[in-house]
Amino acid sequence: MKKISRFLFVLLSLCFSNLYSLEYNHGIAMHGDLKYSKNFKKFDYANENAFKGGKIKRFSIGTFDNLNPYILKGVAAWQAAYLFETLMKSSFDEPFSQYGLIAEGVKVPNDRSWVSFKIRKEAKFSNGSKITPEDVKFSFETIISKGHPIYKTYWGQVDTVKKIGENEVKFFFKGKPNPELPLIIGYQLPIFSKKYWEGKDFSKTTLTPPLGSGPYLISDFKAGRSITLKKNQNYWGKNLNVNVGRYNFDTIHYDYYRDETVALEAFKSGAYDFKQENSSKNWATSYKFDAVKKGKVKVEEIKYYRPSGMQGFAFNTRKSIFQNRNVRKALTYTFDFEWSNKNLFYGAYTRTKSFFDNSELSSQSPPSKDELAILNKYKGEIPEEIFTTIYKPPNTDEENGLRKNLRIARRILKKEGWVIKNDVLKHKETGETFKFEILLRSPLFERIVLPMKRNLNKLGIEVSIRTVQDDSQYIRRLEDFDYDMVVVNYGSIISPGNEQKNYWGSITADQQGSPNYMGVKNPVIDDIIDKLIASKSRKELVTYTKVLDRILLFNYYLIPQFHIGHYRVAYWNKITRPSVSPKYDLGFDFWWFDPEKAQNIGKINKPEHQEKNKKNKTIYYLFSILLLFILWKIKKKNS
Repeated sequence: MKKISRFLFVLLSLCFSNLYSLEYNHGIAMHGDLKYSKNFKKFDYANENAFKGGKIKRFSIGTFDNLNPYILKGVAAWQAAYLFETLMKSSFDEPFSQYGLIAEGVKVPNDRSWVSFKIRKEAKFSNGSKITPEDVKFSFETIISKGHPIYKTYWGQVDTVKKIGENEVKFFFKGKPNPELPLIIGYQLPIFSKKYWEGKDFSKTTLTPPLGSGPYLISDFKAGRSITLKKNQNYWGKNLNVNVGRYNFDTIHYDYYRDETVALEAFKSGAYDFKQENSSKNWATSYKFDAVKKGKVKVEEIKYYRPSGMQGFAFNTRKSIFQNRNVRKALTYTFDFEWSNKNLFYGAYTRTKSFFDNSELSSQSPPSKDELAILNKYKGEIPEEIFTTIYKPPNTDEENGLRKNLRIARRILKKEGWVIKNDVLKHKETGETFKFEILLRSPLFERIVLPMKRNLNKLGIEVSIRTVQDDSQYIRRLEDFDYDMVVVNYGSIISPGNEQKNYWGSITADQQGSPNYMGVKNPVIDDIIDKLIASKSRKELVTYTKVLDRILLFNYYLIPQFHIGHYRVAYWNKITRPSVSPKYDLGFDFWWFDPEKAQNIGKINKPEHQEKNKKNKTIYYLFSILLLFILWKIKKKNS
């Protein structure tokens, strides 16, 4: 008995010694090792010699009536996020790694059942007050209880937050293993001042700029029209390695426009300096104006290596007509991407075939042995095609392709009880008419939807298009799931995790304001997401992501649209970007104002100017010689 007790004592001692021997690290990676070692100088894509100063003018579409971007109410000015710092900062050239910002160190055990952060003594709010563990605890508890409802799901596995030292705070987790949780706490939790918010209601909209700890302050704004950010010259974190070459502009000014067409014309006139273009038509036809030809405006395509994400026509499965998977499948045959790409997009796009296209996470290959081992556990609960077929959206490349696709759609619908009577599609048992509305945010998308509407009409389906340009009304309809079909855009990251639960977890399907726009409620998907989040290696993460991708695709929750593999940017040639681009982000915070370019932007290129002068002089001399010769001939003739 004594030997057993002694053995248990030694074992417990080893466990506790291992626990307490953990040291704070300068960063944390989701899987594998960090790229940057302790005391690294800067990120590889940062230019430490970037000019500090100058002003950049940018634009936003829509409006705003709120300067707190972390609540459901109102329409927030997203630029207000510049006011707030987080505990850690992500690098843009690693799949998912973070380095100390407010926290100088991070500590986690092997099972990642908790995480603690050591706060820098120099970390301060913009009024000079020190950031404390109490502020971190307050920030988490406030955003969970009074912030946007999505945070309750996102951080639902955090059990408690405790101050464990003068500059230390610890988050304890509950439930299933979630290795990602320490990282998303680190880089997504904005830190608020507990003292500032005393006596104020965090859940209400505000047009008083809140106290933050970030690099910029709001110096001026006109609600719904413009917002100006001014560099905080006393920003405590300006010399940190994660910020070297970052936040270079002294002033960032945003004007708000209600319409993309007006915004583009404003850019051409020089009303603002930088535009990321999302329209292939505009990219092909609208960037040949005089300033581009003269080199005053630069037009570039910058390649990226992150997943392209998923843009598509989303079915609201909360609506009865879209609850049948086969009905949704039938409607995917009505979108003629090939025609649209040729006639509307100037051949610029690639058809999206995965929620993680353009990456190793995509399921565009036969299921591997590891994937099949997982999928077999759900046999009978998931579509049979998943086991043998690679998902491919319908295409019209072959002759009469669209006609064939519509015939396939008609057969599927008929099998599900939908028949055409007097050119109208009705259910043979209930008599219900098949009709729905497509909700749009911009008139620019109408040209894409109208051809699909004509194809749906050929099936006897009544379709109306509703374009809501009032930003607040459109957002409210999304938050209340008040639509039949809507265009959605799900951005993807190279290391998916907790956000997948928000996108298509059952827990968010009825949660107001959630991005589960399709209303997905699928216990198999819930289970796969949990296992994806708990992955212990990159390989395991990739496997579960591919499985999730296959299940989402073959349930036909949306009609995939298209993507490109690069950023399309245009900017007035007075700003400069680093020579090294980060792999997984545009990294605009690392661009800078160039005084020399700004001074010369209105001048003609010097060599070109000199060449024109040279040609003009030659013509002048030749003309003078010719004129003198003519005068000499006339004089000789008269004499």
